[in-house]
Amino acid sequence: MNTTFKVLLGMVFGILVGLVLNLTGLNADGTWANSYLTDGAFKVVGSMFVNALKMLVVPLVFFSLVCGVCGIGDIKLLGRIGSKSFLLYLVTTAIAIAAALTIATGFGIGEGMNAESSANFSGKASPPLSTVLINIIPSNPISAMAQGDMLPVIFFSIMFGVSILMVGKKATVVSDFIEALNEIMMKMVNIIMAVAPYAVFCLIARAIADLGMDLLAQLLGYVLVLIGVLLFHLFVTLQLILKVLSGLNPVTFMKKMRNTQVFAFSTSSSNATIPVTLRTVTQRMGVKNSVASFTVPFGATINMDGTAIMQGVATVFIANIYNVELGMMGYLTVIFMSVLASIGTAGVPGVGLIMLSMVFSQVGLPIEGIGLILGVDRLLDMVRTAVNVSGDAMVSTVVAKSEGQLDERIYNDPDAGNLSDLHLEQNQA
Repeated sequence: MNTTFKVLLGMVFGILVGLVLNLTGLNADGTWANSYLTDGAFKVVGSMFVNALKMLVVPLVFFSLVCGVCGIGDIKLLGRIGSKSFLLYLVTTAIAIAAALTIATGFGIGEGMNAESSANFSGKASPPLSTVLINIIPSNPISAMAQGDMLPVIFFSIMFGVSILMVGKKATVVSDFIEALNEIMMKMVNIIMAVAPYAVFCLIARAIADLGMDLLAQLLGYVLVLIGVLLFHLFVTLQLILKVLSGLNPVTFMKKMRNTQVFAFSTSSSNATIPVTLRTVTQRMGVKNSVASFTVPFGATINMDGTAIMQGVATVFIANIYNVELGMMGYLTVIFMSVLASIGTAGVPGVGLIMLSMVFSQVGLPIEGIGLILGVDRLLDMVRTAVNVSGDAMVSTVVAKSEGQLDERIYNDPDAGNLSDLHLEQNQA
């Protein structure tokens, strides 16, 4: 069985066990089940998994961000194409997270649950904007890393990566070393996610045992709202930007992206989909390779609209469940953090949850709340990835059109670069 199926099994069995404990009264205070299962084994295993996720956040963000900046290759390449694509990626991400927060707040998912966190947390008072801006620049980056203060860590990581590019060949050893460390962190993510099915079982069973059927109803609301926002961003926001900035037909775009979206959906990895996205953008859309070879890998590194949407919806959901009032500054912090975190989110399955823990820490939400959504996250991750690669292709097309690097005859030709050509090339090879 693959990890996805195991996680789903863990969620199902966790729900069943939790319902039995809740509905039969076995989880009442002072009972054996409450002492040794709900607040015993389930709590210990779940808390260990949450701590493992928190353990990965700082090194993963640092190494991923530095590698992402170094992946540009040459600071001069940022130029017009780099600036346009970077700005568009950040704008679409900001729109995505703002829409997610607005819609999730409007539906009120998680309201009325009044759950208590085992971490005995209290919502952080929102600092003034001036303090937030000042604190972005760390006086001591090592201290910021030790304390898990992510805004300064993100700033330092970006500056470190840019400085490596500016030094050039002399810093190749450093960039190669950090690339190797980033791969090691990816392996650590895989190790942690290997125990996710058992952690999901414990976290879900404990939550259901305490909260009963109400949590199941709210979890369904979370899934429906998240998918709704993802589809809204894919079919409305991205297509509107494409039409306004390029004048191209969004229907043609969506038809040509279909196979790439299916591949992204099946792999849940923007990085794994890069070859397919690159081929679609160049041979199906007509974007010149000089533009696509930069914008597509760049987008797979920093463009995580789907992940940002998940972070927005999940933040509202968990804040409502634990009865935490984030306030306007809290929501602005979530938007800012999600946009920055998208730059450091590696395009592999499951890393978005680790970035979510970073956002939760910044606004004072309990990290263990992630366990409530972990069971359904793998399936939702597939939808998020399809949205991510669609954003990569849209920005690549818009930038190419603005620079005169788009062949509109190819874009408007429904048969250009279709899959039959790909099969023919493979057979000939």
